[in-house]
Amino acid sequence: MTLRHMNFFKLLSGEVAPRQILLKFLLLLLELQNVERGSIWSREDDDYVCLEAVGEESDTIKGMRIPRTMESIVGWVMKNGRMTTAEVGRDERHFKEAEEGLAVKSSVILAFPLILKDSSVYGVVEVIDTSAGGDSMNLAPEYLEFLQNLVDIGSIALSNSIEFFGQVQENRELKRTIQVMSGEGLVAGPSPTFGHAVRLARSYAANDYPVLITGESGVGKEVLAREIHRVSARHGKPFLVQNCSAIPRALLASELFGYKRGAFTGAYRDKVGLFEAATGGTVFLDEIGDMSTDLQAALLRVLQDNEIKPLGGNVARKVDVRIISATNKDLRQAIREGTFREDLFFRLNVLPVVVPPLRERPEDVPYLLAHFIRREAVLLGQEPRPVSHAAMELLAAYPWPGNVREMENFVKLVLVTAEGDEIVPADLPSSIVDGARERLAEVRPELAATVAAPLGDPFAGKDWDAVEREYVLHLLERHRWVISRAAREAGLKRSTFDSRMKRLGISKTPPRA
Repeated sequence: MTLRHMNFFKLLSGEVAPRQILLKFLLLLLELQNVERGSIWSREDDDYVCLEAVGEESDTIKGMRIPRTMESIVGWVMKNGRMTTAEVGRDERHFKEAEEGLAVKSSVILAFPLILKDSSVYGVVEVIDTSAGGDSMNLAPEYLEFLQNLVDIGSIALSNSIEFFGQVQENRELKRTIQVMSGEGLVAGPSPTFGHAVRLARSYAANDYPVLITGESGVGKEVLAREIHRVSARHGKPFLVQNCSAIPRALLASELFGYKRGAFTGAYRDKVGLFEAATGGTVFLDEIGDMSTDLQAALLRVLQDNEIKPLGGNVARKVDVRIISATNKDLRQAIREGTFREDLFFRLNVLPVVVPPLRERPEDVPYLLAHFIRREAVLLGQEPRPVSHAAMELLAAYPWPGNVREMENFVKLVLVTAEGDEIVPADLPSSIVDGARERLAEVRPELAATVAAPLGDPFAGKDWDAVEREYVLHLLERHRWVISRAAREAGLKRSTFDSRMKRLGISKTPPRA
């Protein structure tokens, strides 16, 4: 065995994600058989789906689906649970459609089952010879037996990995459930405007009429939609989301309405759309203002008749869903411009709710910051850090053009970059500090002046040593007594800054509060 092979067996003994094991395992088998193309398949719903692919044109193969109803080598190995070889062109089990778009075709396929500890077949590994004569692989019985033993070892490691990471995922899902049950999905501060929007939305939960949520990008329209679903009688059923922006018309139609087998090239099986999959629950259509006009007509039929017709289908199906839509566009203006149907607007806008931007509710900023800091600190394995009064003044004054979404990203950044136990103004990005000062200059010029620079003559009655001492203390306080950062801002080496502190009688230990 080579060092690479030994490293692979070392990999199997650790806590490695299933996908990583599969890819490493596939690469090893390809090397042992001196070929370059291979793939790994697993069962998903009514299909066999390619999880990993290696070699030329692997991007075409990865993610490919083979209907379980169609003959294939993958399906044969899945059903029989044993290794097989197949000569392409002569073996009826070969699913020819899988290689229609490939420039280089397979000659010989060697397929192994991945059998878990419970004796179930998890997937299939295909090692593929693409040489013209199909003679690159070693198919001697004793060598295939060796490879089968190797596959069995890999299958045990895969089984352990699936169990381990399944438990991790289960714990994560449990945590999410607890957060939803404890009401952490929606954070409402004291702002009367946002409080009104929340109360209005919750009152809408008592019925099934369509809801239209409007507001700027990033204000939390989806969070409000989830809250309506959570407190409604549909809370135990699916809540499915579809963004209608920047998605091709045909793809959006198939996602919403589904399609019948043969409706278009690549439609090897029936697909259930969101409206049908969400039966009994809620469908949230985000950025509804970007939906094409022909799809708007199809959506109007859902709202009027509670019916959908899959692409390529002739029979309409009844659906039982509540529709909540959202947009950051002015739909009335879109109607005047002819890009949005007026009749659809009135169908969607039965129960309207407007989410105010964050700049109009600065009193909510401390509550939202505390929520995001607590959540992200847990994910980072940190203790939540408080925000100093000076930093909070700047953050509350900042207009947050990206709204709540921008705040979430800011919290992630500051928790990674801030060095002290408290978040202070020095930890804030310059864009936020500058934006806060500009806003304060507009609404509270007297406070903006104190934030931008001290009032009066700061040097009156002070000698050079006093000014220098005050400056050094200012830098140390600004950087929470992290001397290296204070020295860096002063443009000095740490050793030089240390000597200045010693000369000015400043201790390296910050004074106790």
